[in-house]
Amino acid sequence: MIQFPVQFSFLGTNFYLHNVLEFLAFFVGMRIYYYKKSKITDQISNQHRLWILIGAMIGALIGSRVVALLENPSTIGQQTWLTFYQNKTVAGGFLGGIFGVELVKKIINEKQNSGDLYVIPMIVALIIGRIGCFSMGVAEPTFGNKTTFFMGLNLGDGILRHPTSLYEIIYLLLLLLFFSTYRFNQWPHGNVFKLWMSLYFLYRFVIEYLKPHEVLGLGFSSIQWCSIIIFTHYTIYYLLYFYKK
Repeated sequence: MIQFPVQFSFLGTNFYLHNVLEFLAFFVGMRIYYYKKSKITDQISNQHRLWILIGAMIGALIGSRVVALLENPSTIGQQTWLTFYQNKTVAGGFLGGIFGVELVKKIINEKQNSGDLYVIPMIVALIIGRIGCFSMGVAEPTFGNKTTFFMGLNLGDGILRHPTSLYEIIYLLLLLLFFSTYRFNQWPHGNVFKLWMSLYFLYRFVIEYLKPHEVLGLGFSSIQWCSIIIFTHYTIYYLLYFYKK
């Protein structure tokens, strides 16, 4: 039986598995990105790719913290700079990363769509990261509500809960299979990334109903608002794209 949070001992010191997997997710994701980049003729220069990556990282750093802060609006006044920095969410990271990329592309005058190359690395990194989230049990705010569903698990507090991190891993594995096998050769550059974002944030919006959350406004949590913004943005793009065709 798994004891949450999962730890291991190395040289007499205990480490959380989550911390190791968080680093591994970033490392593996970057290695896959550079491998895929080496197999194509990139229409974006290495210098511009670097600036775009920097924009994505800074945007993700800010966005992940801001959306995490808004996840619990009732405690905003109690937050310190330390807790603000420590709390983060993937959904906010993606939203901030997208804004960061678009801002940098405007500054450097880059017209080419840049996201398709990141789809597989992002999915793999997310899968590894979510394994880490699952390993923390209820010590990481990614667990689900109390349930009698057959997949309910005791995540460390003696209550059967929806293992929402496992649900996401399963969903991401299906997306990985889809994006790895389907041929997108005829798709315009950037459309694969837009489809990935739409499918992921549709899931994030729905799964939020199985997790404890505070309402930010109009009945939706901050992550759901984040999902609405991204899903609506790319859905409108696809509607216009197919209308023009």
